[in-house]
Amino acid sequence: MNETRVSPTDPRRDGTTWREGKAPELPRPKGIGGWWRVIRRGLPAILILLIGVILILPLRGIEKLFHGPRRPWSGPHVQMVCRLVLFCIGLRWRREGQALRGPGAIVANHSSWLDILTMNAALPVFFVSKAEVRGWPGINILTTVTNTHFVIRDPKFARAQAEEFAARIRAGHRLLFFPEGTSTDGRRVLPFKPTLFQGFLDPELPDALAIQPMSVTYHAPEGSDPRFYGWWGDMALADHLLAVLSAPRQGRVEVKLHRPVPVAGETRKTLAAKTRESVRNGLDTALLESDNRG
Repeated sequence: MNETRVSPTDPRRDGTTWREGKAPELPRPKGIGGWWRVIRRGLPAILILLIGVILILPLRGIEKLFHGPRRPWSGPHVQMVCRLVLFCIGLRWRREGQALRGPGAIVANHSSWLDILTMNAALPVFFVSKAEVRGWPGINILTTVTNTHFVIRDPKFARAQAEEFAARIRAGHRLLFFPEGTSTDGRRVLPFKPTLFQGFLDPELPDALAIQPMSVTYHAPEGSDPRFYGWWGDMALADHLLAVLSAPRQGRVEVKLHRPVPVAGETRKTLAAKTRESVRNGLDTALLESDNRG
């Protein structure tokens, strides 16, 4: 698979025009070897996820008795489950930067269903996602394990959802948002939607609230399309799963945590601009370093 390389600083990487490019053709498992890799990687990963779901249900019950709404045990449990699944798949990962201390949330670029695994492997987080994702086969197992916070895009539920959001922040949950509103091919950061950041200005939230930007960069296996791990547009989840699991070699992913942005004194537009700049700079730097090594 070939791609016309576009520099990370090329303006064509912004906005919505990036979808003018043709999505890469997803490779199918080839021969016995390809399907064996799917089984060898996929079956242990599924078993670990199922065991993780089974164990976390009683764990959260006991956790509630001792810690109420906090999640001091189940967060690390999910982190370990995701690390084991990535190990089964063969996708290497590493994290740079220090996690936010004190009350806050995380915003990141969104490239793939793999984000659920790679971001949780890096640090315990609780994703915020649209309600429709709750019913997606396969993905719904991951959202159950990670205690995803679902939102409904309807103004009449905005007040109630803001209160739920504030309650989880006060309980110490690290909620993770995708301000782009969609996934990409992993080679760009789309504009952040300022409306999402209105929730961070709610008066019910702690005064010392901060938002930590996080850049996640996927590096494709050698010889593959650079967008190999990106899952976006009309790509079928099953086809992308098979492509990843059957790959002869796996690539790697970098998770970089940036300096937190204090919410005090900011507006939703300034928060969107500042956090996006950090996320994009992190992605651009990682892609340029990878290109230079190649």
